[in-house]
Amino acid sequence: MFDKPTILAILELKRRNCLAKLKGVISAGKEARVYWGKASNGDDLAVKIYLTSSAEFRKSIWRYIQGDPRFEHVKNVPMHKLVSIWARKEYSNLKKMYSVGINVPKPICVYRNILIMEFIGIDGVRAPLLKELYEMHHLDKEESKRYFYTIIRNIYRMYWYAGLVHGDLSEYNIMVFNDVPYIIDVSQSVRIEHPNAHQFLYRDIINIVRFFHNEVGLDIPSADEIYNEIVSKSIKNIEEE
Repeated sequence: MFDKPTILAILELKRRNCLAKLKGVISAGKEARVYWGKASNGDDLAVKIYLTSSAEFRKSIWRYIQGDPRFEHVKNVPMHKLVSIWARKEYSNLKKMYSVGINVPKPICVYRNILIMEFIGIDGVRAPLLKELYEMHHLDKEESKRYFYTIIRNIYRMYWYAGLVHGDLSEYNIMVFNDVPYIIDVSQSVRIEHPNAHQFLYRDIINIVRFFHNEVGLDIPSADEIYNEIVSKSIKNIEEE
């Protein structure tokens, strides 16, 4: 994980006053690990370090880069450069979403394969994922419905105000902190001009509807209804259900 370029990148982020301390692992996946960090003022940080040597990673992310007008210049670049582009892509997506009021971690710094953002949690303990929250607690229908419509409104704002589609949204990349759902893992998010944007949008909606209908038991509009109301800019009709 900590090869020489990554160590040098951490030192550069410290020099830039983006990071004061790096602590333990918060979560680990095939593409990246997220560490608990500390800012110079003592604030908690989430430090996402992308792996730089995974051929499987390259294959999986290529469909999200190819067709994105922001990355038309990217062709057969070396893996370490592709990962750097991917980290900047997530930073750019977060920045755009955060600026229009979408519930995402605030982006702070990016350099090479490292992204630093707001920590969603407290004292180094991350907030639970939506899936984990429902495994730990029984939430009443009204609270569950509030979470559902908050997420749908965020999908709507992402599409119309940020011009983006998440592309991999599910109960596994939504955190709930202080009763607020936060959308995470937006590296694969694409512009609405992307040729697969509407396919990704529909899949995101299906995942959220499936979870809240099948697993939580809510009586909610269908994925088709929500998709049509989002793309026709009539989300208020859903909120009034």
